Amino acid sequence: MALNIRRILTLPLICLLGVVQGWQPICHAAQRPNVLLVLVDDLKPALGCYGDPCAQTPHLDALAARGMRFDRAYCNQAVCAPSRFTLMLGSHSTSTGLYGLGSQLRELVPDAVTLPQHFAQNGYRTESLGKVFHIGHGNEGDPSSFSIPHSSDKIIEYLTPESTDGGLLTREEALFTNQSLNRIPSLPRGAAFESPVAEDTDYADGRVAEETIRRLRSAKARLEQDGTPFFIATGFVRPHLPFSAPKKYWDLYDADALPMPLLEAFPHDSPKVAHKQGGEILAYKPVPPQGEISPELKRQLIHGYYASTSFVDAQIGKVTDELVALGLAENTIIVLWGDHGFHLGDLSIWTKHTNYEQANRIPILIVAPGVTQAGTATQQLAESVDIFPTLAELANLPPPAGPQPIDGISLVPVLKNAEIRLRDHAFHAYPKGKMGRAIRTDRYRMVEWKRPGAAPETAEIELYDYSDSPIETQNVANELPEVVRELRAKLAKYPEAVLRSGRKAPSK
Repeated sequence: MALNIRRILTLPLICLLGVVQGWQPICHAAQRPNVLLVLVDDLKPALGCYGDPCAQTPHLDALAARGMRFDRAYCNQAVCAPSRFTLMLGSHSTSTGLYGLGSQLRELVPDAVTLPQHFAQNGYRTESLGKVFHIGHGNEGDPSSFSIPHSSDKIIEYLTPESTDGGLLTREEALFTNQSLNRIPSLPRGAAFESPVAEDTDYADGRVAEETIRRLRSAKARLEQDGTPFFIATGFVRPHLPFSAPKKYWDLYDADALPMPLLEAFPHDSPKVAHKQGGEILAYKPVPPQGEISPELKRQLIHGYYASTSFVDAQIGKVTDELVALGLAENTIIVLWGDHGFHLGDLSIWTKHTNYEQANRIPILIVAPGVTQAGTATQQLAESVDIFPTLAELANLPPPAGPQPIDGISLVPVLKNAEIRLRDHAFHAYPKGKMGRAIRTDRYRMVEWKRPGAAPETAEIELYDYSDSPIETQNVANELPEVVRELRAKLAKYPEAVLRSGRKAPSK
């Protein structure tokens, strides 16, 4: 009862402050829109709604048909943990120094106000399930971001004993559960894929969907009891490796009909710092620790990715169907976000961790009742950091103000009119000794590789023209110096990257 009284007394004060500060809150909590934030790991736009003719994704296609699809959306760093920090903080990793899988948010930005915290401060109950913040590699996520404890589940999961050499702890299982971190190379590799006859709930994503449905039912009861709006972030792990999914999802595809890599070589005249060899994929058997992946294995990996995407599509469909069944859809904002892309063999690269298109282009779908029109799409260049200010405006909350730098912009004008343009490029970055900072326009991507604080003339430059090819084939920086100058001028307007320690780079 005391909580309800405090809430009743607080709302008029919130409304008064809103008038003074120039924003217009909805003063009755029951009228505020709810938020369902759906996060999917390693999801590239290999979806039916994005024009992939092979993808079997009817539920995500139906979600796109209800709202707006962003065709030119990009993550801000193609790594799980940093990408999720950019989403939750509205800050580029180059603004915070949160670059690695083991980065500790509260060590580098101790007073940060995250997206869910901002909603909680404005009367929402905030919850999280599955993979939301990255947990693993020494990282414990951010428990302070949510109203109640996070509901976690497995990231790396196998049902078949052969996948784990008879039930042994594998390298990636250890990393994602913060076990035996000092002896990872001595542990066995787990399988890159498995396809047992199994129920959806035998795997984590099926259980996360079930728990999300339970949370939605409880949220509806609270809405009816005291008007408390909800902010629920639910995270699904497939199609992240291993490609573990029930056989029925593998059976949706004819493996021979799936697309194979278009180009299996690094772009001509590209700097070595931009390249990637091996990496995450080598933690899984039967991928050879050295040497070429056979055509048969390539096809199995691609098959596994598509099967895993269909598996997660089905789980998201269960959640969104329940939202409709509960009568919550008309007052719930839904955001579908992929944390980064996935190479799937193009440029001879198999996962992410690059500055190339396949690693950085992501799906973003937004359904905002009363704002978005059904079945719309936009070419507006969008970034992960834009989700925070966009959701704040959609919910009629004050815009995020930090104390962390807010690098995103609200995309609400675009949601109302797909032709509006708020920016002419997207920004992303990837650190590899040097910092690779990128400007992506409709036509070009320019990447500047240099150490933070170093003189501009020390940089190595990449420039790619996507007007003729969707994949990088030739670095044309030397052929188009005027384009390089124009895009470097745009890049120069961004602050120098914060160093990995969180310290500012020395001034030029």
